[in-house]
Amino acid sequence: MAKRFFLKQPMMRKVIYALLPILVFAVGNFGWVVFSKVFLSIAVSVFAEWLFERKKGKPVSEAAIVTGFLIGLILPPAVPFWIVIVSSSFAIVFAKMAFGGFAKNLYNPALVGRAFVYVSFPAAVQQSWTPTVQSWGQGFTRWISSDIITMATPANVIRDGGEVSAWRMIFGNIAGSSGETAKWLIAAAAVYLIMTKVASWKIIVSTLVSAFAMSGVIFIFDPSRMNPFHWMIGGSIMFGAVFMATDPISAPKKDAAKWIYGSMIGSLAVIIGTFSLFGAGLMFAVLIANTFASLLDYLVTQKKVKA
Repeated sequence: MAKRFFLKQPMMRKVIYALLPILVFAVGNFGWVVFSKVFLSIAVSVFAEWLFERKKGKPVSEAAIVTGFLIGLILPPAVPFWIVIVSSSFAIVFAKMAFGGFAKNLYNPALVGRAFVYVSFPAAVQQSWTPTVQSWGQGFTRWISSDIITMATPANVIRDGGEVSAWRMIFGNIAGSSGETAKWLIAAAAVYLIMTKVASWKIIVSTLVSAFAMSGVIFIFDPSRMNPFHWMIGGSIMFGAVFMATDPISAPKKDAAKWIYGSMIGSLAVIIGTFSLFGAGLMFAVLIANTFASLLDYLVTQKKVKA
């Protein structure tokens, strides 16, 4: 009997199903370049894991597909293809295989890959924001929406005192990372993942509520900052809460720990995004929280008292 190339993982397949509509929307928003980079990221991620697992005679985890899928969607549409290759390979090699492979990683691989290129190549990753097409769907007829890559994201526009339509931020016809713009699709994906018991609703809710509360406190003391509503619909908070914070491997397992974990992510994301030079507060917040996930599980576990 021939060995399977992929390790069958129904939970990972459900995450892929949840990401597919977001990918379709992103292609209609920015062009076919998004699809090509998601495909490339998946191919590199799978190949990198196969290089390690083939010597052990083990199949490649379908989680590698999810990692590649996520990296392709959390990078700006206009980043060079070599950035996608570097990010995907770094994610699998250093954030997953270096820890022993599937289910042994401490950090979310996709975010590790993005953080590496975000810090190492800031000009390519932090400034490659592509304008969307004028009307959604035009992206299906072109490779990329525009040759101009200097359009500001809604969060940057608002921070500079400008205005962005709330409807556009919810619908997703805005500049940003490929998969993080359509908030309505992300919300639908959250419902699907929660109903299928793939994602923890406790982590999602605590992340969003804490981000809203923290941004509200900051806004009260300094009204020049982004208001809580814009934080929810103008950036990557929702996508990160649904697809990154809920990673079952790098997140806590205990219910009480999940509430603390999500609250840590939401609060840190706003603090970092508000006061740091780095705009990607959610990315750094999740990676910081990953560090404490096991400790949180330990702290909330009641020790048995010997009779």
